[in-house]
Amino acid sequence: MNLKSLFRSLNHKIINFFFPPHCVSCGKGGSFLCRKCCNELIYLQPPLCTRCSKPIRSGTVCIKCESQSWDIDGICSVFKYSGAIRQAIIQFKYQNIKALADPLSSLMSAYLRRRGLSFDIIMPVPIHKKRLRERGYNQSSLLAQRLGCMIKKPVVEGVLIRTKHTPSQAKSGSLDQRRQNIKNAFKCVGNDVSGKRILLIDDVCTSGSTLNSCAAPLKAAGAASVWGLTLAKEI
Repeated sequence: MNLKSLFRSLNHKIINFFFPPHCVSCGKGGSFLCRKCCNELIYLQPPLCTRCSKPIRSGTVCIKCESQSWDIDGICSVFKYSGAIRQAIIQFKYQNIKALADPLSSLMSAYLRRRGLSFDIIMPVPIHKKRLRERGYNQSSLLAQRLGCMIKKPVVEGVLIRTKHTPSQAKSGSLDQRRQNIKNAFKCVGNDVSGKRILLIDDVCTSGSTLNSCAAPLKAAGAASVWGLTLAKEI
């Protein structure tokens, strides 16, 4: 174990001693997501739209995605955005419970092992500097960094940046409005992605517009492929 890992482990034990974790859903002590609540998480089951990860009755692409142009190769989401996973994401994202990065990333890691996606680098969806100042951290970055450690894949940050401050996509109305909100909101700097297969990480997929807008400049910079992975899909 290197010094960084040792320090992280000791820090984690000290925090747990003074502030023992409780399940974000049922309140049971011992962990942020207890076994019972984890067993009740609603996994998204195929068939799913390969573009936005929405459940569909048949085929590979939903009607809405079929009528839109997409830069991203596909989006995978692990859970339906409800119940315990919704509570966990809200507390992780808005209530500064950054320790949730570990259990949530573990769920993403387990999904990737089952799914078998091929990629070279992991990249979190960046947030605007104004929102970063307000929140103090980027939850997608924390997920990506922990996931990268778990599956031994490099995490690249600072190449994709957000240049446009927009309202929350979850609070926007129609799909067209969400696409317009996020249009040209991201920029790729440098050429570190040329020929790379990229896995974009975010917490929730609403319509897929944010991940798709991230993919556009990455593809323009020479990325071989861009897939998105989110913890949950809002349905």
